[in-house]
Amino acid sequence: MKRQPLLQLGRVTLDRLFSKLGIASRGTSQKWIREGRVRVNQKVIKNPDLWISWPSDSVSFDDQPLLEQKKRFFLFHKPKGFITTHSDEKNRKTIFDLLPKDLGFIHAVGRLDQATSGLLLLTNDSQLSSFLTDPINKIRRIYLVTVRGELSEEKSKRALLGVTDDGELLKCEEIKIQKSSKRETHLELTLVEGKNREIRRLLSALGHEVTRLRRIQYGPFQLEQLLPGEWKEIPISTLETMLKSKTGLT
Repeated sequence: MKRQPLLQLGRVTLDRLFSKLGIASRGTSQKWIREGRVRVNQKVIKNPDLWISWPSDSVSFDDQPLLEQKKRFFLFHKPKGFITTHSDEKNRKTIFDLLPKDLGFIHAVGRLDQATSGLLLLTNDSQLSSFLTDPINKIRRIYLVTVRGELSEEKSKRALLGVTDDGELLKCEEIKIQKSSKRETHLELTLVEGKNREIRRLLSALGHEVTRLRRIQYGPFQLEQLLPGEWKEIPISTLETMLKSKTGLT
């Protein structure tokens, strides 16, 4: 994985700078900017869409210079019933209600829907997040899935070849039937990209409702013994070595 400085000298919008530096979401930074709490070259700016040159332009928030934050990366066992955004207009519970506030501004690498549990990666490094979610890198995600009814070998082959749903091709990289009966089937399923609700939509198109979905691995990172709601930090110093050795990417 070849990494460049987070933001090289170049143009970026003011609100995006905050998220790139791992300081706040774009929504939060837009609020701060409109409140007059941000200065660019000593001048108060209230336009979040202002293009600036970073790092040649000086930017401050509440009179404190903006600095790149220490990079952090976490494994988190997302419980069922929580969403992965920082806030929700429907007032649903989010994973950030479970996490300590002193972790700083972090975001989920991809998402798991409200009814899905399992391994979720969290970071404040937008470059790392982009690398892990870019389909071109084919980072493997492994799930344990339970569906209603007996999933046939023929349908398993169709899942590998792909089915079309709402004009979008959905397919899995690998599928293993672990246990099957007329009542339900237990699967291990692997994806290499994360389309919206892809597993649920794929299996529904094959005639099977997903009743349980849990992610157990993302790239080289495994859920292992983490209990629902638990998290652990992976030192950034060891992260790139893990990714290089496990993914074969440089």
